[in-house]
Amino acid sequence: MNKQIPIKDISPVKIHQPESSSHDNHYTPRSHIYVRSVKGILDTFRRSFGLFFLALFVILPWLQFNGQQAILFDLAEQRFTIFNLTLWPQDLTLLAWIFIVSAYALFFVTTFAGRVWCGFMCPQTTWTFIFIWFEELFEGSRNKRIKLDERSMDFDKFWRKTAKHTSWLVVAFLTSLTFVGYFTPIKPLFVDFVTLQTGFWVTVSTWFFALCTYGNAGWLREIMCTHICPYARFQSVMFDQDTLTVAYDAARGESRGPRPRKMDEQTRKEKNIGDCVDCNLCVLVCPTGIDIRNGLQYECIDCGKCVDACNDTMDKMRYPRGLIRFTSENQLKGGKSHIFRPKLVGYAVVLLVMTGLLVLELMTRVPLAVDIIRDRNSLYRETNDGLIENVYTLKILNKSQFDETYSISVEGLTNPRFTGQNEVTVKGGEVFTLPVSIAVDAYDIEDAVTDIKIRVQAVTPGNGEVVQQEPSKFLYR
Repeated sequence: MNKQIPIKDISPVKIHQPESSSHDNHYTPRSHIYVRSVKGILDTFRRSFGLFFLALFVILPWLQFNGQQAILFDLAEQRFTIFNLTLWPQDLTLLAWIFIVSAYALFFVTTFAGRVWCGFMCPQTTWTFIFIWFEELFEGSRNKRIKLDERSMDFDKFWRKTAKHTSWLVVAFLTSLTFVGYFTPIKPLFVDFVTLQTGFWVTVSTWFFALCTYGNAGWLREIMCTHICPYARFQSVMFDQDTLTVAYDAARGESRGPRPRKMDEQTRKEKNIGDCVDCNLCVLVCPTGIDIRNGLQYECIDCGKCVDACNDTMDKMRYPRGLIRFTSENQLKGGKSHIFRPKLVGYAVVLLVMTGLLVLELMTRVPLAVDIIRDRNSLYRETNDGLIENVYTLKILNKSQFDETYSISVEGLTNPRFTGQNEVTVKGGEVFTLPVSIAVDAYDIEDAVTDIKIRVQAVTPGNGEVVQQEPSKFLYR
């Protein structure tokens, strides 16, 4: 067989690389980002907003309530204290409700205003900007920092780098100690840590969170937002055409390009030049290093720094503000944003319902827990006077922060004889163990297994009705 397989000559496919920018940015998305400082309304609001919540974070663990730390999540004692509310492992449903409410609040805010949580409230963003502030303090502005990194090591560079990293470590350890102070008494924590008297787990936790803060805010920065944080990946699912996000008005800005300030509007129209002067400031001030003019990107954290930078350029060029602004896709197309839309209303309704259920759970919560353990050595025994006796161990947990006196009674039996304390005082946050026995005349028992209830009720006046009825079994034969 002399058949030959035909061969077709195909010339190599030419790969088109992205065109490089005309600006010398000194960085790529994978290299270090030198963030340029900017001033404006949004930046001032973000700083004030961040400082407010930073102050709350620092102050809250130092507050005192009823002679103890007002907010303390004591993992060793399995007790969470939030002012006059004490939560125990039995109250995990409350924690679940809190997580559900927080999730739907995040969904609602994201649907309405995009990723503003990341730009204005996220601890990663707040601490990153704090670290950048120290970076600017010791190393100077963006251009000075670039030149400093390009220089070989000398004394001036050494002391500036040392001062920067020292300040970062100080902030990281103060942050870590404050955070650990939510889980262990904070007053002795600082002194014990400096004097090397803290326990093993406290020491490990403090160093771990300090190194995480130092690494995340000082080195990883935008990598946390773009590659590690899962919120960046799924937040776009909640977006719609009416979601307010930081966006570039391409219809107004294109075609972009430099021009003299004195160029009038008529000349710009004749040359088909838009309002964007291609100053590139929106890229230089971005903490994640993106170009907002390329459209909506998941790396954008809606911090608004590019908005302030662009507005400053528009003011200098005497153009209207808002070339980059918080807007929606519908507004960019010339339409209107609809606030009351099914998706947003649905999130709002669910959020209100879940919040109501959380409040209801808190209001109906009984600060008392009772557990009954039967004696396993014998199901029952007959006393000398002919009564049938069952033995139990009661565990009474006072879930409040105050001492409480409880009365104990039995329901479900005829003329029971209760042996043990029928009134006990339990300290706040403690478990009281009480062995008791219940005896009944055999003629008053109809079944081999009788359902009973042991009733524990608070008798302290002025605290309202606090009562728990725990079911158990009374055995005979």
